Amino acid sequence: MNIALVTETFPPEVNGVAMTLSRLVGGMRARGHTVEVVRPRQKVELAAGVTDAGALDYVVPGVPIPFYSALRMGLPVTGALKKRWRERRPDVVHIATEGPLGLAALRAAHLLKLPVTSSFHTNFHQYGGHYGLTLGRDLALRYLRWFHNRTRCTMVPASDLKAQLAADGFERLVVLARGVDGTLFTPAKRSETLRAEWGAAEGDPVMIYVGRVAAEKNLALAVEAFLELQRVEPRAKFVLVGDGPERAALEKAHPDFHYAGMRRGEELAAHYASADVFAFASVTETFGNVVTEALASGLVVLAYDYAATREHVRDGVNGFAAKFGDREAFLAGVRTVLARRGDWPMIREEARKTAKDITWEAIFDVYERELGAAAGRIL
Repeated sequence: MNIALVTETFPPEVNGVAMTLSRLVGGMRARGHTVEVVRPRQKVELAAGVTDAGALDYVVPGVPIPFYSALRMGLPVTGALKKRWRERRPDVVHIATEGPLGLAALRAAHLLKLPVTSSFHTNFHQYGGHYGLTLGRDLALRYLRWFHNRTRCTMVPASDLKAQLAADGFERLVVLARGVDGTLFTPAKRSETLRAEWGAAEGDPVMIYVGRVAAEKNLALAVEAFLELQRVEPRAKFVLVGDGPERAALEKAHPDFHYAGMRRGEELAAHYASADVFAFASVTETFGNVVTEALASGLVVLAYDYAATREHVRDGVNGFAAKFGDREAFLAGVRTVLARRGDWPMIREEARKTAKDITWEAIFDVYERELGAAAGRIL
């Protein structure tokens, strides 16, 4: 197949969604399909002076995304896409962004009578409340429903999100889960040198958060959970990996925490593996790649019971799951984590076993099948 994949979040250094899409692109190319990525050039590329987009990328003009300046969104280049796809007609167009670029791709594909699939990666309508845009939540949901219902199928990363979107009127939903790289994320990357940099001596528990340091990640509750742990274990350390608009205020309020900034690849894997407990209080994830990365790294996971946690965490066996959105349940969860400290080696081993079954090849099978069905091919 010739596939045109339309996205904002590329290359994979940008965030977890981009990493997922990068995996899908690599997986399809490895299976002999041609994949052209249609995207704007991102800030990290501009800062690094990168001008080579790659032979199979089609780069379009872009501008910074409001409230998320680290990313750039593509402009509504309907005419340019029509011209491009007339000359190099894809078998199927897959749209992984609902912004101006995604809308342009949808229009261009319909005008050229090209089959279109889509994927739902981000709860933008839920994010609004964290940035004072609550009144726009319903409008955002209506737009997202209209957008995705104009495609042949919408791929979502978890079964609970599929049920939620179906209840909101989204049609033709398919679960396309996300894999985890168990070779990169592994307990073997644990580093005593790194722990020493954090001020953690042998036996000192380290709680870690990985993700965007932003309001929608519910970091205040993660901090509260750590302070609960620290009351019992005064030598406990809290490490935050990531960056975002809330970092400066957090550093001012809690200068004793360790702020690692953005980490990628081997560095990120070492940070995961060198911690003990992963606390993730976000309630706006469509999946939450960080949960499966933490499982693969052999951490004791505490997160709300939805998305990746509901798919993969068995409460008290390979991690801990708190009732969704229940602050007191989350704090009770950290107390349970502490009470079960003697079981941490067993829980960490079970977490690692779970991650070994979350393979990318199985995800590639589903993606290939759905694109092939949309394109009218039997694969």
